[in-house]
Order: sequence, then structure tokens, then C-alpha cells
Amino acid sequence: MVYAMYFSATGTTKKVVELIAEVLGEGLNCTSETIDFTLPIVREQKRSLEKDDIVVFGTPVYAGRVPNVLLKYIKGIEGNGAKAIPIVLYGNRNYDDALIELRNLLEEDGFRTIAAGAFVGEHSFSYTLAQGRPDEQDLKIAKDFGKSIVNMLKDNSEHSPVSVNGQTPIRGYYQPRDRKGNSIDIRKVKPKTTDSCISCKLCAEVCPMGAISFEDVRVYQNICIKCGACIKKCPTQAKYFDDPGFLYHKEELEVGLGNKRAVVETFL
Repeated sequence: MVYAMYFSATGTTKKVVELIAEVLGEGLNCTSETIDFTLPIVREQKRSLEKDDIVVFGTPVYAGRVPNVLLKYIKGIEGNGAKAIPIVLYGNRNYDDALIELRNLLEEDGFRTIAAGAFVGEHSFSYTLAQGRPDEQDLKIAKDFGKSIVNMLKDNSEHSPVSVNGQTPIRGYYQPRDRKGNSIDIRKVKPKTTDSCISCKLCAEVCPMGAISFEDVRVYQNICIKCGACIKKCPTQAKYFDDPGFLYHKEELEVGLGNKRAVVETFL
């Protein structure tokens, strides 16, 4: 069995992981299945894989790391010797230690990591930073990467754990700062809601933290991880951020990195 397993609030990680898993399934003549653990109800379920399984496992990069809200779920997965391909998606800045952290977590779960990749997706804060990525060029890389993994498995040449970029011990989370070097803390910042809201409840349905109240979508009953799902999926564009620190950080990213095309990196 080949599994596409991912957290993907705005769909960027999903595109890459599902494509690689599809290529593996076709190339190895295996049945494939998707495990989307973006919503909290799915993360309540225990997962146990079998030795012959192959898992393409994807998460976004938050502040250069695997999102800390996912650590409990990831650490509870039982790999049982299954093969894994860790994949991270970053928003044009850097993936820092996210890939090596995800690789290490999967190895600790009992997986054998045989390949890995760092891909680029449109930033959760922005519509312009890495706009439209993963794009056609990125998806071609993902498809070719999947074919290379198939060939490697057929040749029995895989090595575990796969060697990836990053540091051990893992560095701390990336800390945004202003021009004077003062840290900007946006952890408690939450989106606001305009009067264009039609109370369709979609934002509450897609929130990966279950943070938005179904009774009143202006009310937050859990932490906001700034994933962008409620903003980018709102049919009336009613959700927005107005926190000065958040907007400053967003602008700095867009101005500083807007003309950069961050590269995809794959490891076999």
C-alpha cells in the first residue's frame, strides 16, 4: 500500500504529496490511499502502518520547523518498519531544519526514510509570495522525483535514514524581527471578520485547530496557527489580519523575498 499522508491547510502540501504517491502507486503497481490529517478529528485517530507500506508524509514549514501543533500526532504514529518519504512545503523564505526534523520524527516512529524533499508553496500569509506554487515546474519535479524513487526501490538501492539538509540538534523557531532587531510576537494574533461575512461556516469547517466557533464565526475558541485556510478559502474575503506586527512581518517577507524563486530540493 502507498499512502499520501499530509497536513495541508491551503492545499499546497496536498498537491505535491498526492502526486508523488500517485507516481509511486502506478510505478510499483500498488494500491494507494490518502490520509489527510489537516482537521483535528482525524488527528485523534491512532495510525499504525505495516512493514510493506510506503508513506509519502508531508507537512508545511512554520518558522523553519515542523508545526509544533502536529508533534503529538506525528509522534503517536507507529511506523513498524514501513518506508517513508518526508516532504516539507515552505513559503519562499527557507525550510531551515523542518525537513531533518520531520525525517528524525518519522525514524523515531519506526519508519525507514528512503527519500525526502523540500518543495515550495504559496505562503500562508500572502497571495504574492511564491504565488501559485507549487506550479507546473514544481509538479514536474515532484513527478520526476517519484519516478526516481520507483527506480531506486526496484533496484533495491535505498539507504535509510536518507541524508537531508539541516542541523542536529534542531535549531529554534525562526523569529521575525523589526528593523531595530526587536522580536515580533504574532502567536496570539487572530483574524478579524468584516461585515461581508455571510456566515456560511466554511471557515469553521476548514480550520485545522477547530478554533472558529460554528455559532459565531467571529469568535475563536482555540489557538490560531496563521495557516491561512479561513482567509484564502472564504468566498467573500471576509477574514483578514490587522495586527501591526503581523502586517509588518508580512510586508517584510513580500518585499524582501518577492522577487526570489525559491528552489525545490530533493534527496535520495
